[in-house]
Amino acid sequence: MAASRATAMLSSSSSLLHTRCIHKIPLRQRTQFLSTRLRGARVPYPEATMCSNFQQRRRLSSSRDANEPKPPMPPSKLLFRALKQGLSFRPIISAFRGQSLRTLFRQSPEELVLAIIILCALTGISIYVVYAYYKYFQSRQFTRFPPQIAKSLRRALYYSNYAPDPKLALKYYKLALQQCSEVGLDPFSDEVLGIKIQLAAWFEKIGSYKNSIEVLESLLRDCRKWVEVMEKSVRDGLVDESGNLADTPKPQGHTTEGDAESETDTKPENLWAKRSRILGKSVGISVKLGELLADDHVLQGDSAGQHLIWAVETVLKELQRRQAQGVKEGEGDWMTPEQVGGALEALGNHYESKSLYYLAAPLFLQAITLSPPNSCHTAVLMNNLAISLAQQPVDASPDPSQIPQATGSTVAARPSRSTLLASARSWALQAQATAQKVQGEDRTDECDEACAVALCNLGDIAAMAGDKAEARRLFEESLTLSRKVAFAAGATQAEEGLQRLSTKPSQGST
Repeated sequence: MAASRATAMLSSSSSLLHTRCIHKIPLRQRTQFLSTRLRGARVPYPEATMCSNFQQRRRLSSSRDANEPKPPMPPSKLLFRALKQGLSFRPIISAFRGQSLRTLFRQSPEELVLAIIILCALTGISIYVVYAYYKYFQSRQFTRFPPQIAKSLRRALYYSNYAPDPKLALKYYKLALQQCSEVGLDPFSDEVLGIKIQLAAWFEKIGSYKNSIEVLESLLRDCRKWVEVMEKSVRDGLVDESGNLADTPKPQGHTTEGDAESETDTKPENLWAKRSRILGKSVGISVKLGELLADDHVLQGDSAGQHLIWAVETVLKELQRRQAQGVKEGEGDWMTPEQVGGALEALGNHYESKSLYYLAAPLFLQAITLSPPNSCHTAVLMNNLAISLAQQPVDASPDPSQIPQATGSTVAARPSRSTLLASARSWALQAQATAQKVQGEDRTDECDEACAVALCNLGDIAAMAGDKAEARRLFEESLTLSRKVAFAAGATQAEEGLQRLSTKPSQGST
């Protein structure tokens, strides 16, 4: 009995020793096991089946359940996906394919054509905006500055012109000037002077005339002081003929032809060239100051006259110096004839506003000689001269203190009234003829306005001469032309002339 129980225990232990998992079964037996299981036959190794099921359960528990919900995506990825889908052109491209386009056209032709027109318009506007951006903000006026200064200037102009914000615009203008000082730019270079002039122009644009005048006056003082110091250095013998300081050593050594060409392209500005440039800037700034001070918002006529007289005297003195001493090395040309004529015209307008017609007339005459013959502005100058001659008193005597010292002009001694009116009529007719003959690109609205003003001036001259019928005809013609070209000031002047003829008898003299 004991022997039989021991034999049963040994057989049972032997069967346990022979039980193995499926991965420990030889490949041939494993294949046989799977095939018998698929056929539904009796499995010869039940222990192996249990072990295999256990392994499968472990593998499923370690992997994610198929029905388990996925974790939410991060907000950044959701935003990126939304932008990607919103900016996708695939729906638009698929809509404009051959079959889809024909289907849309059959369903709603008007809406399709309108959609195409709107799409083309938006495309054109986008292209234009990109082009305008690169043309303006990437132009030479910004790229010649260091990047940090160019960035400040772009922001200053943006808040000046596109999204007006005076506080931010002023902040970035000041920052740009501060950065120019930090990087060591010459305060009298065209770049730095240009920023200050642009700042003054912006102040004028927003109606802050006081700040604009202060910026220009400070700039003019600095420029005039630099010119005075340079001229004193010349008198003291500190500047040589080449326009450099006398004790400055000149570069020595052999240079090749290529080095000579590069040196010529980047040749530094000598003192004579710098003086000529700064003096020209000073004249322009002084003329602008004269115009601002004479503005209706400021009304400082005396200060305006001082600035304009200094500008004209400086222009004429520099011309005389060059004629007497010759042009120095590197000086280049002085102001253009149009710029010189502009200074003379500004002073003439100032004298005309003060009813000093005998001083304004010679200045307008000199400005005409410097102005191009085929120019609308020349006709304007001729009209101004005609007005000055027609309204000039016969017994006028010039005040020497108000005549620019270097003009070299002489005033005719007491011309008769008839002579003045004849000269005024001649210049008014010449102004009309000049304005009519300008054609092509040179013709501007200024020509039509000059014609209307010339007709009105001729009407005033005829009324002064006692020809009331001729004066009325000319005023009516001027009124018709002014209304045709939408020249409100000319229409007002012609209407006032007709009213004077209706209410007062014409007088031969004033």
